[in-house]
Amino acid sequence: MGVFLALLSYLLGALPLGQWLFKARGLDARSASVYALGLEAAWKKVGCWLLAAFVLDFLKGFGPVFLGRGFGAEALWFGLFAYLGHLYPLPFFREPWPLRGKGFAVLLGVLFALPIPYVHGALPLVASLAALALTGSYALAALALPLSLALLLTLGPYPPGAAWAGWGLFLLALWRFKENLGRLLEGTEPRLGDPLPLPSERQVVCAFLIHPLTVEDFWQSPRFRPFKPLVDRGLLKLSWIEGLAERFRPMKVGEVRGVRTLDGREVLCHLLSAPLLPHQIVGKPHLALQRAIQGARLAQELGATVVGLGAFWSVVGDKGKAVQEAVPGIEVTNGGAYTAGTVKAAIPSILAHFAASGRPLKEATAAVVGANGVVAFGIARQIAPLVGRLILVGRNLERLSRAAESLRKNLERKGQPPELLVTTEIAAIREADLVFTATSDPNPVIYPEHVKPGAWIYDEGVPPDVHPSVREVPGVRVIPGGVVRLPGEARSTLDLHFGGPDQVPACLAETMILAAEGAFDRKSLGGEVKAENIQFFVERAEALGFKVVE
Repeated sequence: MGVFLALLSYLLGALPLGQWLFKARGLDARSASVYALGLEAAWKKVGCWLLAAFVLDFLKGFGPVFLGRGFGAEALWFGLFAYLGHLYPLPFFREPWPLRGKGFAVLLGVLFALPIPYVHGALPLVASLAALALTGSYALAALALPLSLALLLTLGPYPPGAAWAGWGLFLLALWRFKENLGRLLEGTEPRLGDPLPLPSERQVVCAFLIHPLTVEDFWQSPRFRPFKPLVDRGLLKLSWIEGLAERFRPMKVGEVRGVRTLDGREVLCHLLSAPLLPHQIVGKPHLALQRAIQGARLAQELGATVVGLGAFWSVVGDKGKAVQEAVPGIEVTNGGAYTAGTVKAAIPSILAHFAASGRPLKEATAAVVGANGVVAFGIARQIAPLVGRLILVGRNLERLSRAAESLRKNLERKGQPPELLVTTEIAAIREADLVFTATSDPNPVIYPEHVKPGAWIYDEGVPPDVHPSVREVPGVRVIPGGVVRLPGEARSTLDLHFGGPDQVPACLAETMILAAEGAFDRKSLGGEVKAENIQFFVERAEALGFKVVE
């Protein structure tokens, strides 16, 4: 009988009743998570249907324990199986409805059906309410219930089996709420009474997917920081950390706050991360695409209207196309248009400063590294009429030669015949006075031996294409590219490595501008970047107060 009830409890818990209800009402359960948005925001989005879904989940916990009440306090085992079914259902129940709530209503149903004295049953409920009142955290309030129940069953006059079931219930809940606990450590978990993290007339909400550039970036997050001493002492190998990172789903790790556009709107940007290093994203494209899709879904749960793909995420899934196809409920951008726009805006200033240093542009040799790419070749088109000689460096010589020939003919028609050199050898830039680089290589491509003393280098690569040692070459000036200063009193809770808390990559700025303007037809997907979209972002960025850092 007990085995049959345990199986039945699991199956009842696995039923996606809340999902069925939301689907019947034409609502999206993913966009109404109390633990992602907070109770007030979730209620605002779906109203009384949130309460109806709560009641259905409550019954999933109440029913199995009520049916097994003949087992006394050990009927809690049936509640444990029901909760297990809710969190980890069989594929038949899971695949059509992949999103599952964290199950506080199920836990509450288990408590109310448990055959213990009312006074004892009230204690976990009081503990949960006290946790909510003291901390404002829905996650801590939810965890307080199974924790206090487990302590009660351990210390009270109950059989050991009931206590074991209580601790099992708590450990399941603790594992399910691990993401919320991480956000609590980072200070980004919504609390009771916080401003609603939802788009409105005065607030824009977007998300941006990032990744660590090096292992050191792992330690920025308080949830991973305790592992640093173990790595430093050699107790944990870096290869183990990388292997573990491949098993993490995307998580919220920070926020960009305090952004206020010139028209008075606030911009909230959730920083999301699936902690894969650059070589893992490049070397495991299937895993990278899976994580990018999961990141877009998380952004949707958090109430964002747009999610941007930062750094190496921007080249995943045909530069975002596959991510957009998999998650049509949120707009996806790789940020290429405004990135190109910031380059276009910064180059005239760079060239003017270079000329002002006493070196005429028409006598200078310039090089463009990564010229097979859209951004880099755009730089080549912009500077070709202004310099005496231009070296184009790329990986695909045949394709680059065709593009260079087209550029040559276009300039000859304008009476500006240039001297062009096309090559795959990075050593060729040793002749250049000006170097512009924008590759997607996970490692530096320019080292001291490639650079002549006194050269100016504009580095658009993310991560940087220029090795730090290049700065030691006499007279060399390295200028970071694609950096934007945010309007208002902006600050990032993480160091994004762009020179200050209010400075971000242009692709993140494009994400914010898209969300603010609602011009989703301008988003950047795939390798094509339209000239009119570049101009749109340059104009709207200026109107909203975004400034290119030169």
